Amino acid sequence: MKGLFKSKPRTPSDLVRQTRDLLLYSDRSVSLSDPKRDEKMAELSRNIRDMKSILYGNSEAEPVAEACAQLTQEFFREDTLRLLITCLPKLNLETRKDATQVVANLQRQQVNSKLIASDYLGANLDLMDVLIQGFENTDLALHYGAMFRECIRHQIVAKYVLESEHVKKFFDFIQLPNFDIAADAAATFKELLTRHKSTVAEFLTNNEDWFFADYNSKLLESSNYITRRQAIKLLGDILLDRSNSAVMTKYVSSRDNLRILMNLLRESSKSIQIEAFHVFKLFVANQNKPADIANILVANKSKLLRLLAELKPDKEDERFEADKSQVLREIAALEPQELA
Repeated sequence: MKGLFKSKPRTPSDLVRQTRDLLLYSDRSVSLSDPKRDEKMAELSRNIRDMKSILYGNSEAEPVAEACAQLTQEFFREDTLRLLITCLPKLNLETRKDATQVVANLQRQQVNSKLIASDYLGANLDLMDVLIQGFENTDLALHYGAMFRECIRHQIVAKYVLESEHVKKFFDFIQLPNFDIAADAAATFKELLTRHKSTVAEFLTNNEDWFFADYNSKLLESSNYITRRQAIKLLGDILLDRSNSAVMTKYVSSRDNLRILMNLLRESSKSIQIEAFHVFKLFVANQNKPADIANILVANKSKLLRLLAELKPDKEDERFEADKSQVLREIAALEPQELA
């Protein structure tokens, strides 16, 4: 008879619903003296860990597609994501890590060949406003930062962020004194400016004046070596992308930009010099150089030829050497031009 009264196994949908109830309790619970609080928070931690096991599998089993689909559908059916983000500060460190992994995985889960996380976030874009505030909290920045980075995998979310004032905050986040948080912000900034090419090209075209002014002054001319190294590498990735050809042409027509690049070529760090060369060569290769750009190159011809002749990467690189030879020939052949 005993077997007749066994409780039904909990489905992924049940797990999400129970987790939602516990998050609602956590969100409302303000009294630490509540006798049930510790028990409920422990149950919440177990539930989040169980969700992670369903989505990622464990040492004994791979994830089951049907279970993942059920969990994903229930998770985004109501505001579980919003509750989880709001309640993150109340969770212990291990549970925060589990919650971050759950949110990250759910961004990639397809239900009937559809990323339902994208639809949910498209209707709840204000959640990005909440996540970005987390960068300013040392204890939560890495968790919120990882969630933020996964959410901008969706083009609709990246477009919202790029068109908001949030994008300007990354110039400061990248230079925060906490190295881990600054590096995390730099990774997110790179993702934002390279993943969705058409969206990025539109953003840069509409905002190139202020964006590159800030990029130059705050990142390329930063006193922090790591910031400069990351920034010149990312700048090369942006300008060498075909989607951004119109933006690149305008960038390499600016005297101020050329001055900054020539200074970076003189850095003591070889890695910065090499990355700076990949951007500098675009100024030289431009067949429609403004006269003032050509004249700056001519005025500095001997110094540039000497500096570039000595520039070599640590590992042999035939492509680099071919590019360098071409740049050296172009500079050597330059003649002064009359200003219009």
